[in-house]
Amino acid sequence: MLKKTLFSLALIALLTSCSLSKSSNKMTVDLNAYLNTISIERLRSNLTYIASDEMEGRETGSEGQKKAGQYIIDFYKKNGIPFPKGADSYYQKVPAAFLNAKRNENLPDSENIWAFIEGSEKPEEIVVLSAHYDHVGVKNGEVYNGADDDGSGTVALMEMAAAFQKAKNEGNGPKRSVLILHVTGEEHGLHGSRYYSENRLFPLKNTVADVNIDMIGRRDDFHKESNNYVYVIGSDYLSTDLYNICESVNKAYINLTIDYKYNDKNDPNRFYYRSDHYNFAKHNIPSVFLFNGTHADYHKPGDDVSKIEFDALTKRTQYAFAIAWEIANRDKRLVVDKSDK
Repeated sequence: MLKKTLFSLALIALLTSCSLSKSSNKMTVDLNAYLNTISIERLRSNLTYIASDEMEGRETGSEGQKKAGQYIIDFYKKNGIPFPKGADSYYQKVPAAFLNAKRNENLPDSENIWAFIEGSEKPEEIVVLSAHYDHVGVKNGEVYNGADDDGSGTVALMEMAAAFQKAKNEGNGPKRSVLILHVTGEEHGLHGSRYYSENRLFPLKNTVADVNIDMIGRRDDFHKESNNYVYVIGSDYLSTDLYNICESVNKAYINLTIDYKYNDKNDPNRFYYRSDHYNFAKHNIPSVFLFNGTHADYHKPGDDVSKIEFDALTKRTQYAFAIAWEIANRDKRLVVDKSDK
């Protein structure tokens, strides 16, 4: 009788172990499968269009920016990715009066662009993925294409949205909702993200985190020997959970070198305050900014697609997706246990 009992217990333990192993393996395989849908060819194709001379440098509110915006929307339509519930289109209109309120630069009306993957279990909780799709236009007859700044972040968001949508189509969609937010007016003072934060579609109290991407397609002078790095800024400013996620998913799936050089609050560049995540962080929303650093073509007409390192862009996009995947699928929302003051 004792032998039978021990055998039964051993069998149960073995079956349980196998079940957990299969479950764990399924989770790993699933994430790797979606990471691998992030396509270097599609990143190249989309960026070649968005950062072409035809877009005339995507100045805020310009015809070139609007043309780039329509291209982004057409991509979402083609991939079956809807605009958010509660919105009437893919556009959040940002009026000229708002864009010119702080300092009048005679900017015309512009638009943020949004897309949405509704969560399966906690749809009211929102994970924001942000990047700006404007640049600085044409100066002295030269087109400033902004392939890295921030064409790279723009096409990264498109790929991440497609990966999340594929997961959803296959029954593996995120537990929390994911808001894809292409913002305007960054180059003139983070206007588009500020407009969203003041005219949000979803309550800020339900916004779990912002993963912001601004320039991830090149390398800087501090990393001349390798592009296998990314600057991570702000991950530990508000939430230990967010910092731990950024570290753990990198070790598990990506293996970039994480450089915290610009994460120092005393860094004179103050990059933490200079990109769109800050309009979420200032409302106590955990935020992380992924960045490749500046280079000789920063805000120069030489920021062209021909200089993008697409292997680095692909790997950094996968990293951003892995961070967002973990935030969107963890059992509990990120805990805010710090202050960035």
